[in-house]
Amino acid sequence: QVQLDESGGGSVQVGGSLRLSCVVLDRPFYAMGWFRQAPGKEREFVAALNWNSKTITYADSVKGRFIISRETNKNVATLQMNSLKVEDTADYICAAGQMVGTTFVPSYWGQGTQVTVSS
Repeated sequence: QVQLDESGGGSVQVGGSLRLSCVVLDRPFYAMGWFRQAPGKEREFVAALNWNSKTITYADSVKGRFIISRETNKNVATLQMNSLKVEDTADYICAAGQMVGTTFVPSYWGQGTQVTVSS
């Protein structure tokens, strides 16, 4: 079983920033990304990038505010979240898998980390 180790998250006011990190404790190099799930809502895609960072994709709701990146030749990814809104409040779940074209197909999941944005 592939293990994902997440860190970051927390509480911030509207307009603030938070950073999430995720490490995949396995080889080979995976595409990595994040989904989020708010109470009573479906899990939704947030952002992902392939193993060499040449393919990066974002949900429309976070474009221009969130930045996903990864360390070269490592299964370590970061999600920098800026200009946070109340509607960004959710449990953020890191995932590892593969990129099919520009679609991220997750195979493994982290435990999730809570992000709370208050007005």
